[in-house]
Amino acid sequence: MKNGYFQLVCSNNGTALKVFLPQEGGTAVGTKEVMEYLNRLGIKYDLHMLNKGMIDSLNSKTGEYFFALNADFNTEVRESYTLFVSQDHMQVSARFYPPSAYGERITMQEFLGDLAFKNIKFGIQTEALAQFFKEPQYCTNITVAKGKEPRHGTDAKIEYYFETDLSAKPALNEDGSVDFFHLNTVSHCKKGDVLARLFPEDPGEYGRSVFDEKIKPRDVKRCILRGDRNTILSEDKQVLTAGVDGHVTLVEDKVFVSDVLEVENVDNSTGNIDYEGSVKINGNVCTNFSVKAKGNIEVSGVVEGAYLEAGGNITIARGMNGMIKGTLKAEGNIIAKYIENAKVKAGGYVSTESILHSEVMAGSEIQVTSKKGFITGGRVCATNLIQVKNLGSPMGADTIVEVGADPEVKIELQQLQKQIAEDKKTIDSVHPILTSMALKLSQGVKFKPEQVKYFQEMLQTENQKKKELEECTQKVQSLQAILDESANARIEVTGEVFAGTRICIADVSMIVKSSMKYCRFTKTQGDVKMSAL
Repeated sequence: MKNGYFQLVCSNNGTALKVFLPQEGGTAVGTKEVMEYLNRLGIKYDLHMLNKGMIDSLNSKTGEYFFALNADFNTEVRESYTLFVSQDHMQVSARFYPPSAYGERITMQEFLGDLAFKNIKFGIQTEALAQFFKEPQYCTNITVAKGKEPRHGTDAKIEYYFETDLSAKPALNEDGSVDFFHLNTVSHCKKGDVLARLFPEDPGEYGRSVFDEKIKPRDVKRCILRGDRNTILSEDKQVLTAGVDGHVTLVEDKVFVSDVLEVENVDNSTGNIDYEGSVKINGNVCTNFSVKAKGNIEVSGVVEGAYLEAGGNITIARGMNGMIKGTLKAEGNIIAKYIENAKVKAGGYVSTESILHSEVMAGSEIQVTSKKGFITGGRVCATNLIQVKNLGSPMGADTIVEVGADPEVKIELQQLQKQIAEDKKTIDSVHPILTSMALKLSQGVKFKPEQVKYFQEMLQTENQKKKELEECTQKVQSLQAILDESANARIEVTGEVFAGTRICIADVSMIVKSSMKYCRFTKTQGDVKMSAL
């Protein structure tokens, strides 16, 4: 395939144009391109005669057509070209025009010198240029330089070789009681076991524009493999192994192995306990003492008016009488035989046989489902589900149960969505201005100082709005996840709910007017609705 082209013929009798028709399916030269060429050289022509000559040339049977442009004398014209640089500076193409019949050709070295003068340094297509200067093809775009696209890398990741989601729930015995002794919430390990492995990030490779500008690959996420006591990190910091026999826990992206602190009772003989691993108490925790552990806390006896805080789970086999001042706080789950006169907060679920006059909050759900399971008095809150045998009291004790996301989450989500829409609108209005000015800059247009300042302000605005948009989008995703989790929030009563109990679901509530059995409470069409189980 070979495009059509044209050539000047200069003589003492005037200037003429010789048109060569395309071959093998090439494209014919257009009148507009010829006009631009003649105007660029300052050669006079009659537009009507030029149009007629170009049209007549299409009917030439010899593949060539010759017609006069003017009667003026013109000196011979050298071979010339126009250069096109892509907006992203990743490609440069040239379109060559032949010299006049006796004009001089450009040398390859001269053309390469022109590119260097224009700071086009990278990705010069020397083979394509050598081929052109050997066998020229005019009025055809030839790629003379190509940039190198950046190679984007991959994020780092960590693989954990133990159970990181310790959300196992206690099993129910045949008699309906909860088995608090076989929970399977501990990931055991042996000394030398590989606990985690880091697969480092691949930063990728910089690209290059035709002007030899660096083009940065996308940012990648880095990870650090972090271990605590009783773990061993390899020299290359990519493999973490257990230093002792015990159990392994992941707390705030840090892996630690504990061999467990075991005591009989927490009382005057031990004082308060603040331990890096897990704590096992074979007896009781007495009033006014505290137990803090970064792992799990397991109590075989009872907890009185004490303070327990765990980075993992809290298990109390015989329950807790908080005496109003007792507190349980766990990042994971809380499991107790009973909870009475206490404040309880769990990041995961709460499982017990009864809750009496207590303030209980759970990140996921609360289950009080034994044979006599009841919630009486106090305030009990969960994000997704509260499941209970009997709810409230026939004696009229104030009982409040709540499920669903905080209404403030919805308000914040709406505000963020509005902000995202405004940011997108601003970016859409600024981007065409920046694109237009950047194109003019690439074409060598000179701007006034106030125009440059305006361009810089627009660029700063776009970058700022893009950053805000990214931050808002991440927050929206986080809040939406909270709402999605609580979309099906419900309260299930497998026995009886007594009159006077307040039911709250998200931002709506109701007070039970009369006792009901075997029912489910959900939010439907903006109200709390009751349905049969």
